[in-house]
Amino acid sequence: MQRIQTLVLVGFALLLAACGSNSNNTINGNWTAALMSGGSNSSPVFNFSVTLAASGGSNLSVTNLNFTTANSCFTSGSTATGGFTLSGNMNGVTAGGFQMSIQSAPNGGNNLLTLQGTVNNNTVTGNWTLTGTTAGCTGSGSFTMNKG
Repeated sequence: MQRIQTLVLVGFALLLAACGSNSNNTINGNWTAALMSGGSNSSPVFNFSVTLAASGGSNLSVTNLNFTTANSCFTSGSTATGGFTLSGNMNGVTAGGFQMSIQSAPNGGNNLLTLQGTVNNNTVTGNWTLTGTTAGCTGSGSFTMNKG
């Protein structure tokens, strides 16, 4: 009887260990994004880097936003907000929905970049839309964000 209890306890311990999360596969961390134009002649429009951190429920803290492509739509002082919904986090695999909005700095026009996509491990893919009052600050396409 004692052997059976020991086997059950060891099995339970292994099950708990298997269900643990792997901190390398969460939304928290540094990310780089590449936004491509829509259509058959897809070309790069924006690249940026950002630090994301889960902050209470499905909210994201978005810091260290840095556009690495020259553009007149977003200057220093632009702000970002975001959110995500996890549909699973088993054995270190994170999956779910993702959304982020980037608002231009107060002196940079009234431009808004919206990203909507899907988190799958260390990658987010989806679509983006840019609306704005600054010339040339409208468009849409697809994006990929990678953690690392």
